Parts: sequence; C-alpha cells; structure tokens
Amino acid sequence: MEYTKLGNTGITVSRICLGCMTYGGGPQPQWAMPRDWALGADEAREHFAVALDAGVNFFDTADVYSVGASEEITGRWLNEMASRDDIVVATKCHGAMGPGPNRRGLSRKHIIEACENSLRRLRMDYIDLYQIHRWDFTTPLEETLDALDQLVRDGKVRYLGASSMAAWQFAKALFTAKEHGWHRFVAMQNHYNLIYREEEREMIPLCIDQGVALIPWSPLARGFFAHQEGAKTKRAETDAFGRAMYQRPDEVAVAEAAIKIARARGISATQVACAWILQAPGVTAPIIGATKTHHLKELFDAVEIKLTAEEVAELEKPYVPHPIIGHEQPSGRRMVR
Repeated sequence: MEYTKLGNTGITVSRICLGCMTYGGGPQPQWAMPRDWALGADEAREHFAVALDAGVNFFDTADVYSVGASEEITGRWLNEMASRDDIVVATKCHGAMGPGPNRRGLSRKHIIEACENSLRRLRMDYIDLYQIHRWDFTTPLEETLDALDQLVRDGKVRYLGASSMAAWQFAKALFTAKEHGWHRFVAMQNHYNLIYREEEREMIPLCIDQGVALIPWSPLARGFFAHQEGAKTKRAETDAFGRAMYQRPDEVAVAEAAIKIARARGISATQVACAWILQAPGVTAPIIGATKTHHLKELFDAVEIKLTAEEVAELEKPYVPHPIIGHEQPSGRRMVR
C-alpha cells in the first residue's frame, strides 16, 4: 500500500479508502434508500480484515447508509481489529435519519445530534473526518459552518470535509469559514471516475489550488467496468441508482478502451479504471467498495499499476461531456452547455 497526506494537513492516509456503504443490510424504512445488496456484519468482517492486512488505514461511511447499520458494523470490526490511533475514520451527515423534518439537513440541531449518534454507533470518542453529505439549500451556510467548527473545538471531530456540490458553493464555504476564523473543509468527496469527468472543469482545479484533498466516490462507476467485462454481482443486479447513472453509449466506449488495455496487460478493466483515477491530478484516495473480498484485493493491487501517458490518452479520448450527476443545482437554474 502507498500513503499520502490528506490534502494540506499532517494526517497520513492510504491511497485507497475502503467505502463502507457496502455494509449494513436488513430491511430499510420506507423513507430510506433501499440497499438490497448490502452485506451483514458477519459477511463484512473478512472485508475489514483483508483491508487492514493490505495496509488500508482510511475508512469512509455515513449515518444514512442502511440507516446507521453501516456505522455500527464499521465501528464493531475496526474496534476489534485495529488500534484507534492507527486508523482514519470518516463519516457523513445530511441525509434523512427519520421521517421528521429535523432529522435531516445541516441545521445546528441536526449536525450536533447526528455527530453524537454517529459516535455512539461507531463506539468511538472522535471522528477523524466529518463530512457534510450534500449542500443544504434551506439552512444558512453560517449556521452549518459554525456548528461544524464547534464539533472540532469540542474534540468530537478532528477534520472537516464536504461531498458533492457546485464549485461555487464549495468556494463560498471555504472563504466564509476563513472569514470567520472557523475550521475549513480539508477534503472534498466528489463524484469522479473515468466515465464521469465533469469535476475536472471547476471543482478539481479549485481543490488543487486550495490544498483540499480529493477522495472521489464511485471511482469505478459502481461496478460499470466489471459489468462490461461480463461480471455479475448482486449489487449490479439490484442497484437501480447505479443503472440510472451509467447507461450512455460513449461510456461503453470508454469501458472498451479500458478492456483493451487490460487485456494487453493481463489485468482487469476495473484495475485499469482504478489505476487511472489514482494518477489523476489532485486525487488523494478514491473510495472503493465491493461485495466480494477478491474484488477488494484486486483493487488494492491496482495501487502498484502505473499507466503510461499513451494509455491515459487512449482511456480519455472517448469521453463526451455529461449533465451534472450526483448533486442538485439551485432551483430555477439550468446548467448551460
């Protein structure tokens, strides 16, 4: 495993972050997003053992994943298998954790309660990286940033991060925090992969300029490359969200380029896609998840795969611009292309 700093901070993380959305399972409330493909606690145990054995020290979950069950499983196995001082644990808040109007969003009330509930489920004294899962259009930004700053000052959180939003929104958050002397976001968890590269226009240059770490979600397009090679998984069969995100003919062309390079190298197209994002400017650690341990091992091995400039160019050539996928735009505005 290789390691790097988390943006412009002193904390060191593995080049691969284990995404724990895969873990949870069980029946979900009607208001929650179904995750029929999620693994239960016993099935997840080996995943954490394999990751730690490979040198992974960075783990990402969220309160909304299986309505808290992912955090419980993540905390259970990390507390058993790892020293707290050696691992970096990230989680998120924003999504609905109940049907009530105050059990979602980025109000001071919900942020503080969500953090305390995450700590309880993780069975940890602090969270290394606490992230806002999306932008909240109904809460004043200052309220959100002040509440997050308070969590850091109270010792419940070490660093702050954000996830998918427009670059102007993230810039506003960064400079509003600086203006008030609050702790700023040090990481951006954005939607970025070989077949969705719209982040290269504004968000990634902004993060590089500001020293913010990029830890992309869905870096392998939710199994798209494996699916194009003929692999069948329960997640691919039941993940309606993923199927809705990736269906375009030009995306298949990108996958075909990855398959061609993979066959020439004797590796998988998924490994090629992982190697590509690891070399992309600004990327600290893509967040990868899998339902099978041999897929995890394959991706951990991808850290050592170095693509040539010619291979990178071949992979990027078929790309066609996309509409924004992964976060909302303000109501009444249209993206112009």
